[in-house]
Amino acid sequence: MKKIAVFTSGGDSPGMNACIRAVVRTAIFHNIEVMGIKHGYDGLIRNEFVALDAQSVANIIQRGGTFLKTARSKEFLTIEGRKKALNNLIKHNIDGIVAIGGDGTFKGALEFAEICKIPMVGCPGTIDNDLVGTDFTIGYDTAINTVVEAVDKIRDTAESHDRLFFVEVMGRDAGLIALRSGIGIGAESILMPETKTDVEDLIQRLASGRKSKSSKIVIVAEGEEAGGAFAIAEQVKKRLPDYDTRVTVLGHIQRGGNPTAMDRVNSSRMGFAAVEALIAGKSGEMIGVVDKKIVYTAFQNAVKHRQGLDKDLVRMLEILSL
Repeated sequence: MKKIAVFTSGGDSPGMNACIRAVVRTAIFHNIEVMGIKHGYDGLIRNEFVALDAQSVANIIQRGGTFLKTARSKEFLTIEGRKKALNNLIKHNIDGIVAIGGDGTFKGALEFAEICKIPMVGCPGTIDNDLVGTDFTIGYDTAINTVVEAVDKIRDTAESHDRLFFVEVMGRDAGLIALRSGIGIGAESILMPETKTDVEDLIQRLASGRKSKSSKIVIVAEGEEAGGAFAIAEQVKKRLPDYDTRVTVLGHIQRGGNPTAMDRVNSSRMGFAAVEALIAGKSGEMIGVVDKKIVYTAFQNAVKHRQGLDKDLVRMLEILSL
C-alpha cells in the first residue's frame, strides 16, 4: 500500500472533514501517499485528483461540510462511467480507496467492485444514522443537536403566543433524527416513517393534553406523508380550529454547522481505522463504532438494513409527553 485515495460522496455531513484529516495523517504516518478526489464519484470520473499532505488538512477538524466537495453522479450509474473511474485510479497508481458517505455511496462501491479490484473501505457519513454497523454515523450527533437548538428557539415564540408548532426535520426514509431530537425537546408527538401516522390519534392526544401547556411541539420526519408537516398541520387545524397552528421546516440547516465533539472524535477514529484496515488487507467493508469499539461491516450488510426504532424510547416519549 503505497498510495491511497479518499473522497466524500452523497449528502454532506458535519465531521467529514475530521474524517478526511484522520485518513491523510494516518496514511502519512505509515509512509503512504494520499490523493483527494473532489466531488465524489463524479470527480473520480472527471479525474479531479489532488495531492494531500498534513498541511492541506490543517485547521479543518472544526469545519462542517467537506472541503473535498461532494456530488451525486448519474454517470457513475453507467458501466461506461465506472470504467472511466477505474482508468483514472489506475493512471494515478492508487492502491486503496477510502469512501466517506452513506447508503448510495456504498451501493456504488458494491457495483464498482464488479470491475475494480482496488481495495475500498468506507466511513459512514450521513446525518440520517440509517446504516447498520455503527451506533452513530458521521454527522448524526451534530444534526440532532442542531434540531434541538432550533426548536428551543421556536418554543420561545410558541410559548409567547400559545401556539402549536409542527417542525419538519430530515429523515425521508428513517426517523432517527426525529425520534432523538423529539425526546430532547420534549415534543408532544413524533411522526416517523417507521410508525404509521394516525392523524386521528394525534388529534386526540392534542385535544386531551394538559390545557395549561402554553406551547406544543410536534416533530415530523420529512417523508412521513405527502406534503409533509404542512399537510398534517392542515388536517389538525380543520379538527382543532382553536389552535394557533404554525409550521417550520428546518431543511438543510440540519446538515451544516461545526461538528460536535462526539462527531469529531468518532470521525477521527473511523478515518484512522480505515487506513489501517486497508493496510491489513480489508476491502468492501464499512468502518463503524459499536459499543465504543471499532467494528467492520460488509457494504452489502450496511446499506438499507436499518434496525427498528428503539421501542423503549418510543414508549418513553408517549409517557413523558403527557
